[in-house]
Amino acid sequence: MSAPIIEARDLTRHYKVGGGLFKAPGIVKAMDGASFTLAPGKTLAVVGESGCGKSTLARVVTMIEEPTSGALFIEGKAALGNTKELRQTIQIVFQNPYGSLNPRHKVGYILEEPLLLNTDMDGDARRKKAEDTMKRVGLRPEHYERYPHMFSGGQRQRIAIARALMLEPKILVLDEPVSALDLSIQAQVLNILADLQSELGLAYLFISHDLSVVKHIADDIMVMYLGKVVEAGDANTIFANPTHPYTEALLSATPVADPSRKKDRIMLTGELPSPLNPPSGCTFHPRCSFASSKCKENTPSLELYKKRNVACFHPTG
Repeated sequence: MSAPIIEARDLTRHYKVGGGLFKAPGIVKAMDGASFTLAPGKTLAVVGESGCGKSTLARVVTMIEEPTSGALFIEGKAALGNTKELRQTIQIVFQNPYGSLNPRHKVGYILEEPLLLNTDMDGDARRKKAEDTMKRVGLRPEHYERYPHMFSGGQRQRIAIARALMLEPKILVLDEPVSALDLSIQAQVLNILADLQSELGLAYLFISHDLSVVKHIADDIMVMYLGKVVEAGDANTIFANPTHPYTEALLSATPVADPSRKKDRIMLTGELPSPLNPPSGCTFHPRCSFASSKCKENTPSLELYKKRNVACFHPTG
C-alpha cells in the first residue's frame, strides 16, 4: 500500500466572534479534531450538512487558512512553514464556477497566470501548456480568447479545473464542484474528473453534501457533524451498512434508481445546533432517536467498529 499523500492529525480550526469592552469573544469550533489520510490516486469524500465544517477543512488542507491546532503533512512534509513549497502540490476547485473566475480576463490569461507567478516558462510554452490543458478537460482552442461570461456553468467549471491543473498538482480539493450545475452537466464534469484521476494519478478530497454523487466517485468517506468526524471508512462498507445514526439519516435521504425498492426515510428532528453554543456530550444527541443520558453527558471518541471508525455510544447496524 502506497504512503499517504495527505495525513491530517487532529486538525482544528476555531474562530473568535463577537466580544466587546466587557464581554469576552465567543469561540466557534468550525472544525474540531479531524484526522484522516489520503493515498495517491484515491478519492476521500467529506460529507455532511451545511455548517458541519467541510469547507473549513478544505481551506485548511489547501493552506488558505492555518489550523488552530493539529498537524497536516503533505507528501510527508509538515505543511506549516512550507506553504509556498507545497502549494503547487495541492490545488482547489471551488463550488461556484460563476464567482471563481475573474470576469475581466480571457480564459488564456486565467490559465497562464499560475505559470506566470510560479514558473520561468516563456510565453509560447505557457500558451502551449494552457491549450493542452484545455483539450484535456474538453475545451476547444478558440475558447482561449474568450471571457468567462461567454461560457455556460459546466464550461466554466471545466476552466476552473483546467486552471487547477496548470501547476501539475498531485492533489485536488474539490469543494462542492458540481452542486451548482444541472444534473446532466454534473455527470459530464464527474466523468472528466474520473478520467483525469485515472490518467494523472490525482488524489481527490471531494467535499459534498450530496451522497448520490459521492457514491459513484468515493473510495473512502468521512462524515462530519458540527465540526467533528462521526464516521469514517471504506465507501462501500459505509453505504452498505451505516452505523452512526447521522450517517444512516443522510443515506436514507439519498434517492435510489430502482422504483420497486422501498426505502424508509429517517427524518431528523430539530435544527442543526449553533457551533457557537454546541450541545454538551455528543453534539448529535438532541436530534438522535437512540440518545441516552450517557450521550448527553459524555463525548464519544472515534473508535473502530465493524471495519470503520465511528464516534457513537449506540452504533446501529
